[in-house]
Amino acid sequence: MMASFFDQFASPSYLNIPLIAIAIALPWIMYPTPQSRWINNRLITLQGWFINLFTKQLMLPLNVGGHKWALLLTSLMIFLITINMLGLLPYTFTPTTQLSLNMGFAVPLWLATVIIGMRNQPTIALGHLLPEGTPIPLIPVLIIIETISLLIRPLALGVRLTANLTAGHLLIQLIATAVFVLLPLMPTVAILTAAVLFLLTLLEVAVAMIQAYVFVLLLSLYLQENV
Repeated sequence: MMASFFDQFASPSYLNIPLIAIAIALPWIMYPTPQSRWINNRLITLQGWFINLFTKQLMLPLNVGGHKWALLLTSLMIFLITINMLGLLPYTFTPTTQLSLNMGFAVPLWLATVIIGMRNQPTIALGHLLPEGTPIPLIPVLIIIETISLLIRPLALGVRLTANLTAGHLLIQLIATAVFVLLPLMPTVAILTAAVLFLLTLLEVAVAMIQAYVFVLLLSLYLQENV
């Protein structure tokens, strides 16, 4: 019984062919494309307003050199929100519950920010490993600790996104199973449990959007340290 709860996180396949690539690519079809008309419809206008607002807030603390990342980070934000939200629908697969996928996003982007810092300002980038005014006996220990904290950043990014989405999906499935079991035995308790399930679903919608924003926000903070 418990193993079936985790079947929802298994990558779907058809004829032994993994379908995770399709699950990642198809959500982009849902977004409307700009037209050649002078006046856009309400959906495209709302989409453009959201993208401009998010990009402005994300790029505000960065200098001009970091603005080159605006398109990449905004696209990543929209992609993660879409995948997370679609994963809340019944009989769907959430690719971001796979740690391998999240690490595939986190590691290259984090490594790019580190390389940019080493290339543009190597003294400042290396200076983060040793705070100013550190006593001489503590220098080796602090360098090791700061290096570990630097290397653990992409792991924290990937694990945070995976753990939050996985925990939310498991809670929804557990409570939904409890509702079906309690309905013929204790209808009143089942109704109260269904109300809790509804509130939890609303919470998971918020978590799906917040976790996507936090993932991109932390990447922008790492970029801010290196540009």
